[in-house]
Amino acid sequence: MTHAPSAPTSPRARSPRRRLAALGLLAASALALTACSAVISDDERSGSGAAPEGAGPATTEAAFDLTTANLDTRPHIEAIPEAVEALEASGFEPVQPGRLTVAILGAGAPPTSFFAEDDAQTIIGSDADFASLISEGLGLEYTPENVAWADWPLGVESGKYDLALINIGVTEERKELFDFATYRDAVMAFSVAADSEISEIAEPADVSGLRVIVGSGTNQEQYLLDWFAQNDAAGIDAGEPVYYDDSAAGLLALTSGRADASIEPYALAAFREQTLGETRIVGKFNSAYPVDGQIGAVTAKGNGLVEPVQLVIASLIENGQYDAVLERWGQTEEAVPASLINPPGLPKP
Repeated sequence: MTHAPSAPTSPRARSPRRRLAALGLLAASALALTACSAVISDDERSGSGAAPEGAGPATTEAAFDLTTANLDTRPHIEAIPEAVEALEASGFEPVQPGRLTVAILGAGAPPTSFFAEDDAQTIIGSDADFASLISEGLGLEYTPENVAWADWPLGVESGKYDLALINIGVTEERKELFDFATYRDAVMAFSVAADSEISEIAEPADVSGLRVIVGSGTNQEQYLLDWFAQNDAAGIDAGEPVYYDDSAAGLLALTSGRADASIEPYALAAFREQTLGETRIVGKFNSAYPVDGQIGAVTAKGNGLVEPVQLVIASLIENGQYDAVLERWGQTEEAVPASLINPPGLPKP
């Protein structure tokens, strides 16, 4: 285990107004992003720990325009004939003729889904980009509907929404009611303060003696406690979990030295690293151990829509638009090589 000094990440040049806006979005909605990932919700825990894979990401340039001007650079595509034909053959009828009604989370967090800072009606982020592209690929008009996290399951199952893109992780329990077409990995990150001497967290010994911020009752807490138990069994300082209900308080604790590291959704950690410059990612792991969990676009079970959606996502991966979306939101570490329909998900509790 080495905690060798490393050069702090230099904050990106930004105006005070933009920094405050970014910090406000993060403080207000980071917990919402954590709640949205199926693989880290309070009632879906894995009983085993998993070893994080590798260290932090390579530097990724991303626009991170938090205003409606972001729409000017949103990627677009023409309808994909194969997907349109599959949609017609499926017998699926959209909620609104000619439109794809997509449940999406306005009160989420950058970079996946959030209200533009200059318009509380416009939802931007990587999920919004993918939802727009899927609609276009199917030859339908993108029609977003802002929903609360708790409302998407009933809305999709009842047919109120055609599709949901809300950072929803695949679980075996959810697959009983919904179909998934995957488009991102379900990744968690270890973050430290930008000036921390910790360079990597990749195994239990790396958290020995550290105070690590983690969500209470979450899947990642189980990983951390398992690592602490391994350290204790090895006769070394186990480490200490630190709990904050408020994300802003947790960030302050991390940057002020009252905590040594933090576990959070990778997308949020990467966004915070690249916009605020006060933290660094030093490790990552898939949060659905023992499977490699993914995030999916969700449809009602058996309604015929998931196959056409998967064809669009597969086309995006092939033609490079998929990478373009992830790159512009700093999420390249969450890329998947292929879109899968209903892959193995987080096991039932």
